Amino acid sequence: MNGGREKKGPSPWQGFLKRSFDVIGALVGLTLTWWIILIAYLAAWIDTGKSGFFRQERVGKEGSRFKTIKIRTMRDIPGFDTNVSSLDDPRITRLGGNFRKYKIDELPQLVNVLLGDMSFVGPRPDVPGYADRLKGEDSVILKVRPGITGPATLKYRNEEELLMQQKDPEKYNDEVIYPDKVNINREYIENYSFVSDLRYILETVKLVFNG
Repeated sequence: MNGGREKKGPSPWQGFLKRSFDVIGALVGLTLTWWIILIAYLAAWIDTGKSGFFRQERVGKEGSRFKTIKIRTMRDIPGFDTNVSSLDDPRITRLGGNFRKYKIDELPQLVNVLLGDMSFVGPRPDVPGYADRLKGEDSVILKVRPGITGPATLKYRNEEELLMQQKDPEKYNDEVIYPDKVNINREYIENYSFVSDLRYILETVKLVFNG
């Protein structure tokens, strides 16, 4: 309970406003960036020898499963299998590193936003084994669509660099970063406002253009 009311996330009106913004924003974004996505796709295809699009199953609203669409930034390395990537991850190609730096790899997720799998702002979509195991008060996170950016994403914008400094990146992620992200995302949802969404989007854009 929070101030005597149940934690439900955005109200129906807030949800309508958020979704309307997502649809319009995704259409405008795809219209402006389709050519960047196409060039990045072809470059990633040549760079990795595999499809330039990387699709991976993630957990969405109410625990539903969907496939995120991103530009491929990694090559396969036999025996190297982890969902946690650090800045020195040998699977990340040089070109892929630049795509990540300028968030070009995220652009195809505009399709996910348009389809209703994701939102511009919200908790980052997790692979199965994380968000789908949320319980109690933390499960409120599943009441909204996962987002391309958000308060937790902005706080940990240098997450790969932080993980690179750890002896056991996966353990540090599971025991330190992920629990903190859950707390941040829960607070975001319980105190949701559309104005805050706009602020997170503007902050994200500023960070991208500042490199």
